[in-house]
Amino acid sequence: MKCHEVDFEIFGDDMQVVEVELDPEETVVAEAGAMNWMEDGIAFDTKMGDGSRPDSGLLGKLFDAGKRALTGESIFMTHFTNQSPGKKRIAFGAPYPGKIIPVNMTDLGGELLCQKDAFLCAALGTEVSIAFTKRFGTGFFGGEGFILQRLRGDGMAFVHAGGTIVKKELNGETINIDTGCIVAFTRGIDYDIHMVSGLKSMFFGGEGLFLATVRGKGTVYLQSLPFSRMADRIIRHAPRAGGSRKGEGSVLGALGNMLDGD
Repeated sequence: MKCHEVDFEIFGDDMQVVEVELDPEETVVAEAGAMNWMEDGIAFDTKMGDGSRPDSGLLGKLFDAGKRALTGESIFMTHFTNQSPGKKRIAFGAPYPGKIIPVNMTDLGGELLCQKDAFLCAALGTEVSIAFTKRFGTGFFGGEGFILQRLRGDGMAFVHAGGTIVKKELNGETINIDTGCIVAFTRGIDYDIHMVSGLKSMFFGGEGLFLATVRGKGTVYLQSLPFSRMADRIIRHAPRAGGSRKGEGSVLGALGNMLDGD
């Protein structure tokens, strides 16, 4: 087995935490700032890259770091290693409400494509790189953009998504999805974007001008609350600059919104 073999337990409901159990000398890699707590005996080190190719040399590490920079993530990842003689546990949490998806990469054919901010942590040996969407229209209009994250390995990886998570097994079927609701999909799934038909549906439907289409044979993970949708609602209801809004939620608040043009 290439990847370290780690055990885990997930706690919570809407703000979940995954606690990973490490045997002596086992390592888990995570995005910077994802760690919540860890037991004494676990040491951590910030490195350039995921550590899946220890013999890649400096140029290889710089190349991998450059690819991570394209996704908007930090070029550094944190490696947590159990340096004690017994089992130790370390916990990781997501930055916004949602679910943590435990993924056994072997069960999914060793590869998973996911939105660029979905990766949380994984056993050492998991390769975290990037993948470009095949079509210009997919990258230009899709909620994920041109670049997706590609996870490769044969161990456990943990992906985070917003709201409720639904796992779909496709066997040649086609599903139309809001572009921001796709979390991840396996090899064998074709991902494309198409425009909503009908002028009235485009401008008054409230679902956006474009939908994502997934088809083929494989696994698709969907989320009910994309972070972008939650952030838009928060920004829309945030207090105006210069002071808090008065009468929020009341008749006076609604009248103030009308006068403001909202």
